[in-house]
Amino acid sequence: MSDIKTILIIGTYDTKSDELRYLQGAIEGQGGRTLTMDVSVLGDPPEATDLSKHDVAGTAGSSIEAVIASGDENSAMQIMAEGAARLVKQLYEAGRFDGMIAMGGTMGTDLALDCARALPMGVPKYIVSTVSFSPLIPTGRLSPDIQMILWAGGLYGLNAVCKSSLSQAAGAVLGAARAVEPPRKDRPMVGMTSLGSSCLSYMKILKPALEARGFEVAVFHATGMGGMAFESLAAEGAFACVMDFALQELSNLMHGSIVNSGEDRVLTAGRAGIPQIVAPGCIDLVDFAAWQEVPMGLRDRPYHVHNRLIASAMLTPEERRDTAREIGRRLGQSTAPAHVLLPVGGIEEWDKLGEPAHDPDGLAAFVDEMRTAIVHPVGLTEIDAHINDRAFADAALAVFDAWIADGIISM
Repeated sequence: MSDIKTILIIGTYDTKSDELRYLQGAIEGQGGRTLTMDVSVLGDPPEATDLSKHDVAGTAGSSIEAVIASGDENSAMQIMAEGAARLVKQLYEAGRFDGMIAMGGTMGTDLALDCARALPMGVPKYIVSTVSFSPLIPTGRLSPDIQMILWAGGLYGLNAVCKSSLSQAAGAVLGAARAVEPPRKDRPMVGMTSLGSSCLSYMKILKPALEARGFEVAVFHATGMGGMAFESLAAEGAFACVMDFALQELSNLMHGSIVNSGEDRVLTAGRAGIPQIVAPGCIDLVDFAAWQEVPMGLRDRPYHVHNRLIASAMLTPEERRDTAREIGRRLGQSTAPAHVLLPVGGIEEWDKLGEPAHDPDGLAAFVDEMRTAIVHPVGLTEIDAHINDRAFADAALAVFDAWIADGIISM
């Protein structure tokens, strides 16, 4: 793409033309180019856009007339969202733009979230929304590297307050498009999950060891959005291998925590044919927001307050057995080799003797269930050590090196 960056602007140009044209002018005034997409349904914009609402509906295999006749505003906007997301993907793959920005209230934001998810990680994607940061937006709708800016005072017409938001958004998306360093693919990449470095620390050994073997290593913080980024890149086939060693996002998903990364956790790499080395780091915990009251079902359990944002409660032995069975079920669907490392001495720093999550009976129940849940062709290696011990990292490298020798991992 050229040095002059093009920004795709998405919105309902029938009702928000003034605001969208202001945003366009702000981008072009800074030396950027723009590509405009109208996602209106009922009205027509006062000026033509580069991509019309008819283009959007047609890309969804529909027409504006059919969209209007679909039943209600929700069904109509879902058709437009489908068309817009497909069209965004097609335009980006054709090299038509370098970054995306969309603007709207709840309706426009709903559509814009789908458009953002249609783009690969690393492509600047901004949404100016009246509901930015709102709990109305579930984490599963967010693309991992999305940026949102509150559209303050912008519900109806231009004013000094909303111009401040829009002008910042224009600078942000154009600046990001100019500054972004696209991911290079000069070295094969290993995707690894962890939970900080105080709870899980194996990456301190593994990262330099893998880099010495010629691999790049990306470590993802498994606190919801980190897992989403990990799964998103796996879906794109970005990894030569994954070392998925922090699974509490799956535990959170199973036990009702909002700190999860969606329904596809521990499934995507296997579907994409990526070899997986897996370990159950932190699978004994369920996370919750530390700034809220402890959830009713967790109040009678030991828990660890990590900081003012996040705390973790312990799972019961039976819940750990359920989680082990789910790990086995998900890995059993893999289309590529998968191997589980089971450190029987402990699976996170807080389960050591004297720490708040120390529960030998719960760990024993989990280990026992894993021995049954992991079945051929998924491999299982028990390690008489803690997950943070050197022996665990050495075992991971032994599997990794064997897979290189067997041609399972490509250099």
